[in-house]
Amino acid sequence: MVNVDKLQFGLETFGDIVAKEDGELLTAGQSIRQIVKEGELADKLGIDVIGVGEHHRPDYSVSSPEVVLGAIASVTKQIKLATAVTVLSSDNPVRVYERFATLEGLSQGRAQVMLGRGSFTESFPLFGYDLIDYDDLFNEKLEMYSQLIKEKPITWDGKFTQSLKDQDVYPKTDYDGLETYIGIGGSPESIIRAARYGYKVILAIIGGQADRFVPYLDLYKKAAAQYNMPVYPVAVHSHGFIADDEDEAVEVAWKNIKANFDRIGLTRGWAPMSREQFDGETQSGSFYVGNPEHVAQRIARTINLLDLGRFDLVYGAGNQTAAQRERMIELYGTKVIPRVKEILSGEAVA
Repeated sequence: MVNVDKLQFGLETFGDIVAKEDGELLTAGQSIRQIVKEGELADKLGIDVIGVGEHHRPDYSVSSPEVVLGAIASVTKQIKLATAVTVLSSDNPVRVYERFATLEGLSQGRAQVMLGRGSFTESFPLFGYDLIDYDDLFNEKLEMYSQLIKEKPITWDGKFTQSLKDQDVYPKTDYDGLETYIGIGGSPESIIRAARYGYKVILAIIGGQADRFVPYLDLYKKAAAQYNMPVYPVAVHSHGFIADDEDEAVEVAWKNIKANFDRIGLTRGWAPMSREQFDGETQSGSFYVGNPEHVAQRIARTINLLDLGRFDLVYGAGNQTAAQRERMIELYGTKVIPRVKEILSGEAVA
């Protein structure tokens, strides 16, 4: 049974380049400043979390999400500030801890770390890592990070990381330490790993129906029990777009999400997205697209099905305009979230 009173709702952006009304693209800097404005708007609307992704490629504006989150921290009061995700495999765990501990102090305890192996791989050669070590890099660095967040002197010797002897790392946090999630794309091994370390889980459902993730949640609970670790409410993030008019929402999303997925697919061997595929995702799959009532009904069903504690909507995919992005955030905060809570509090989920 979903606890509506504790249910959280977030927004995530991967830092897509924003378009002007005439279709011309803004610069990366202009797009970054737009994200800060959107974070301020989300905070005013009472949205619980904003997440900013890390990418190192021309179609995304943000390669250092913690800097952007620091800017958002300076103009907000309540909203939690997350990455989506921090690619730990190609990063330095000490620097990850230091950056987030700094953000935690700056934001008065609102920093949230979301760690992942990275579905994009451009950061590996950029920072001198070999993709053949993809799994080993993450495993070793996650273990080191797990030691660091205890905020005690660390002695460490690894294959891919520096050696430390009784080394303290700063700054120390003022609040309850660093809240950490593991971003998971559907690997059973990833679910078990998160449970073993006692981290919270956020599932990236970017294709297909949510029903197929039920076994993963069962596995998470069983693994946590086996390792004597707590079972936290699970979070999900999925793409979406909301507009006042259903047809407008569908057409804007079709244009932008298709362009986004097709561009990514060029490097991953995906076939171009068909309209049939897109329509299937918006009707019963992982794209939450439509007017507020339609999107609210679909989000409520997913939350109820998976017994979630948090739902994050990934917004801004492709090259949407600032007006489209901001209106979507307004509708999410003022209409969709209240309606989802209303549905889950007693009405039947359509």
